Amino acid sequence: MLKTRADLDALRAQYSAAAAAEEKKILVCAGTGCVSSGSLDIFDRLRQLMQQRGVACSVELQKEPHEHTVGMKKSGCHGFCEMGPLVRIEPQGWLYTKVKLDDCEEIIDRTIIRGEHIERLAYQKDGTVHKEQEDIPFYKKQTRLVLEHCGHIDATSIDEYLAIGGYTAFEKALFDMTADDIINEITESNLRGRGGGGFPTGRKWSQVRRQKEPQKYVVCNGDEGDPGAFMDRSIMEGDPHRMLEGMMIAGVACGASEGYIYVRAEYPMAVSRLQNAIEQANACGLLGENILGTGFSFQLHISRGAGAFVCGEGSALTASIEGKRGMPRVKPPRTVEHGLFDKPTVLNNVETYANVPLIINRGAAWYKTIGPENSPGTKAFALTGNIVNTGLIEVPMGTTLREIIFEIGGGMRDGGEFKAVQIGGPSGGCLTSEHLDMPLDFDSLKKAGAMIGSGGLVVMDQHTCMVEVARFFMNFTQNESCGKCVPCREGTRRMLEILERIVAGNGRDGDIELLLELADTITNTALCGLGKSAALPVVSTIKNFRDEYEAHIYQKRCPTGNCRKLKRIHIDPELCKGCSKCSRGCPVGAISGVIKQPFVIDQEKCIKCEACVSTCPFHAIKED
Repeated sequence: MLKTRADLDALRAQYSAAAAAEEKKILVCAGTGCVSSGSLDIFDRLRQLMQQRGVACSVELQKEPHEHTVGMKKSGCHGFCEMGPLVRIEPQGWLYTKVKLDDCEEIIDRTIIRGEHIERLAYQKDGTVHKEQEDIPFYKKQTRLVLEHCGHIDATSIDEYLAIGGYTAFEKALFDMTADDIINEITESNLRGRGGGGFPTGRKWSQVRRQKEPQKYVVCNGDEGDPGAFMDRSIMEGDPHRMLEGMMIAGVACGASEGYIYVRAEYPMAVSRLQNAIEQANACGLLGENILGTGFSFQLHISRGAGAFVCGEGSALTASIEGKRGMPRVKPPRTVEHGLFDKPTVLNNVETYANVPLIINRGAAWYKTIGPENSPGTKAFALTGNIVNTGLIEVPMGTTLREIIFEIGGGMRDGGEFKAVQIGGPSGGCLTSEHLDMPLDFDSLKKAGAMIGSGGLVVMDQHTCMVEVARFFMNFTQNESCGKCVPCREGTRRMLEILERIVAGNGRDGDIELLLELADTITNTALCGLGKSAALPVVSTIKNFRDEYEAHIYQKRCPTGNCRKLKRIHIDPELCKGCSKCSRGCPVGAISGVIKQPFVIDQEKCIKCEACVSTCPFHAIKED
């Protein structure tokens, strides 16, 4: 166990030397996406083959390093989920994509033993083979700071984290800075909360610091309930010690001796790796009592949420940790004054804490050189939807949608036409082609009627029905409403009922105006952030795609053909031979006619089951 600063520095130097002694490294992605595709089987097979070939390999850093050793690492998420399972080879920096078990022998025999590159496993685009990971367009346009270690170190090892300089920021905060120095540095950096609200982190820390109550808490929000969002999960899985270090620095700055990490139970791998990281830090003496002889004590605990979206809200989250039902409360008092167990509490999300060690090590002035002045730094986004390259990305604040979608994302899938992007999940809004060159930062998005949220980006093409998108997010929000306040509980239910009527072909004149009126009421009277932002997807889709709503309501037609109940199935009389197979197969008797003459479909009876489409041997039945 480490007793002093000198002990920590010596151990860090020892592991740094051990890492440098590894002649080659194989980093197999062990993020959730690649694990689900079989990456752990690939890891085991590669290790087995090296043992069979007599190649010296090590899955842990050795304090007594040996030359010619190949390091085998289970890394965190590389981000390029579309191409998984991923295997990175160092020191060359080669990235092999869509690796299969059958590829393992070739990787060992050709790459590890003979040093040859396997071209067929490399990423290829328009005839160009990209050997190095950093040369792939998906990575080339990114600035990976928070995610810099994900995919490059063993995600389960504190030794690896120490080898790359881990916990130097915590060491600096403990020995070289006062609490005021730390808070001033974070304040000067203008780091804003990455959970969606964008509240200045330094201001929040200073508010907790000046509370007279001796017992204070540091809490991390790892709930991440937005559909399609997995940024925080990837950080917790791929670089857990970075996040812990940020929380520990917050503890020093605010005078807290205890911290809690609130994680969704649906993130079992993140929970496991965080627990492992906490145990490792305790064993080293970086957590616990009298850390490194400074008199500072700090403990960390994990609290697993049951999957309630509303528990991403601060007061609901702290209530859940306390064992109560996760429901927001009226403010004030605020969390910084009366938070967890009614004590002053610093509450930030995973990505916010992961930024802290960077700022302490490199300084606020450096941090402010990245991104716009009012929203400096980078932001991680989960890029999903109708786009070529899906995955986890990190870009400077202020990067445009055009750069993200068409350069990093590779453009629209299957030659589709860009239509919209939903940003911020159910709490966010919809952006269109007119917003493609708008910088993505807190202030610009607020002006556009949207918000960054936790960072989900769902890209949609011309085949997406925007009314159905609004219905989907409203259904999610209504299901997740805690029911405490009437505007959210009843208002979202009413909005959902109207949207369901519209996509079912039963929209009425005045429905659009009623939706906007309800949205305004909910936004202005709901208790918490969930309710206040619940109507954003509806409002933004009406604003940008009102014609689609009108087509559903007045023409009883879905312009994209996605709303099943608005489909019109008819028989082309030029192709129909009058065989009656469609009539005999119709479960509701909606098709009638005379043999050897064209049959017809009664639109009032038709339930759009499409049974007739598959039974017609002449392809005479059409949809529009």
